[in-house]
Amino acid sequence: MMDVGRHPRIELMTNAVLEDISGYVGNFKARIRKKPRYVDEDQCTTCGDCVAVCPVVVPDEYQMGLSSRRAIYIPFPQAVPSAYVVSAEDCLGRNPIACGKCIESCEKNCISFDQEDELVDIDIGVIIVATGMDVYDPTALDEYGYTRFVNVVTSLEFERLISTGGALGGHLGRPSDKKRPVRIGYIQCVGSRTQDPSRGNPYCSSICCMNSIKGAQYLMDNYPDTDITIFYTDIRAYGKGFEELLMRTRGHGVRYLRGLPGEVREDPHTKNLRVTVENTTEKRLEKCEFDMLVLAVGAVPAADTESVRQMVSLSKSPGGFLKEAHAKLRPVDTPTKGVYIAGAAESPKDVRESVTQASAASSRASILLQKNHFAVEAITAVIYEEPCTRCGRCANVCPFGAITWEKKQVPQIISAACAGCGTCAAECKFGAIEMRHFSDQAIYAQIDAILEENGQEKIVTFACNWCSYAGADTAGLSRMAYPPHAFIIRTMCSGRVHPQFVWYAFQKGSPVVLVSGCHYVDCHYIDANRSTVRRIDGLWDKLIKMGIRPERLMLEWCSAAEGGRWQTIMQEAEKKRRSVTSEEIELSRSELSKVRVPRPRNPKPTDENTAAQFHCHCCDHLWDGRFSVEWERICPNCRSNSVHWLRQSH
Repeated sequence: MMDVGRHPRIELMTNAVLEDISGYVGNFKARIRKKPRYVDEDQCTTCGDCVAVCPVVVPDEYQMGLSSRRAIYIPFPQAVPSAYVVSAEDCLGRNPIACGKCIESCEKNCISFDQEDELVDIDIGVIIVATGMDVYDPTALDEYGYTRFVNVVTSLEFERLISTGGALGGHLGRPSDKKRPVRIGYIQCVGSRTQDPSRGNPYCSSICCMNSIKGAQYLMDNYPDTDITIFYTDIRAYGKGFEELLMRTRGHGVRYLRGLPGEVREDPHTKNLRVTVENTTEKRLEKCEFDMLVLAVGAVPAADTESVRQMVSLSKSPGGFLKEAHAKLRPVDTPTKGVYIAGAAESPKDVRESVTQASAASSRASILLQKNHFAVEAITAVIYEEPCTRCGRCANVCPFGAITWEKKQVPQIISAACAGCGTCAAECKFGAIEMRHFSDQAIYAQIDAILEENGQEKIVTFACNWCSYAGADTAGLSRMAYPPHAFIIRTMCSGRVHPQFVWYAFQKGSPVVLVSGCHYVDCHYIDANRSTVRRIDGLWDKLIKMGIRPERLMLEWCSAAEGGRWQTIMQEAEKKRRSVTSEEIELSRSELSKVRVPRPRNPKPTDENTAAQFHCHCCDHLWDGRFSVEWERICPNCRSNSVHWLRQSH
């Protein structure tokens, strides 16, 4: 860190907040709010005279509240720059100055309460997002007694207790009386690997097991008489040398008990903790007593991850971490050009993995910066001025922010930022947007060619390039047989499928139309398939009103590796094709030829969970549930994605 602070080509902006990012690859613009330190960092020599006279004592955040600090302080010993900072929230006052003792004690006159916020605008070529992670707050898990029992601490608090620069100066002691604990218990998977949202997150945090094992090894090396028990579900020691460390702690006497405590009670006199746990290996109930309990809390995304994600237009995983462009081929790239991710911003990981990923991200960024030019994809959108009504809907749905729009002005497409998903073209109902290499004329021509002969026997299938189309390839390469009546039209994204394409296919006599794409949370274009869901919902409503079975329009998700799923989808589509009669096809053709089918209105889902009714067009299953922007489109009965939500509260 000190080397970074001294590097002539690295500018550190500490005590600063990122307010906005705009632009595109090679031409990003960032606005940063630099908050006042009230201390001249260039003149401060960290003599400590100001700290000695400061009368304000508050809990130290770096030490997890286990020790205290003054209102003027250094955040942590290795902080860069090495200068004091005044906490405006803790200081006794600065306008007018109610104390001023620190100013009086500073011989170099480094302290000034006249400093104000400063807005800094900088030009950026590429961006590396490394927002890090936070730890889960176990207060909600009342059975463990965190915050109720003083000797129940988190793994991060335990690290500060045993650290040389920690609250106790490297001497092990429990918070209640500072005496050395002899019996210590670790509880794993606190806030991780649970399907109950009120109790944590469904993913494994990856670092918790080895963090506890490392702590146990430290205790055995420095305090050999310590009795250590680790309560676990599964020990995941997957890294280099990790299994050996696990075996070493077992050999040193650390007890591993498979089972998580169901109850923790405190002895009011000794402050010891009594634990009741089911030993699932020996299938019996055990009661243990400890001097201290350590909760191995899981990792959660940093508090500012979501705001940064929205600024830079990035994807996120179901757990809230940032999502890479491709897990295997582009592990540090993002769907947004010129933006890379590193460290725990992408997923929970330890220091070694974070350093590895940071090195990869910096290498990718340097390769891009060394080029004199940047090659963009040929598949981009084009806006024609004459039919454009200046409504700006294309700009609202673009997942990459590649379309700029001002009221009453023709939207402008930034080619360097456009990824070619086609969501904007499908959103425009005036035909003002065209996709290069995936034009409307080309898609209509493909529909004509498919349905020209024996159209009643053919299924028009729209498949996204990255997932469902590749899934069909996987099925073919794996020699998975499925009915031959499906004819695939490749699009870059399911968001490219204009509602008029579906109407046209039905007008030409197609019995079934299938729209397929990436899984709901795995869209290669951030969240473009959410527009697909919205449009298909509107089409189903229109089909019902016109007396056409909505089951004839299918919506399914399939990944590139799911050849078996593609086979199943095709078999289901074939069943629907056989169920469609000639009379139905003629009825739909006549209805659609008489009536100009309007674009469906955009439903406006709420961010809050609202009561709704759901209907599966595959198995006709009907059920009640909750709808939100993040709802998962899967039928609990047949596992299909052809689920229609009905805006009916109850």
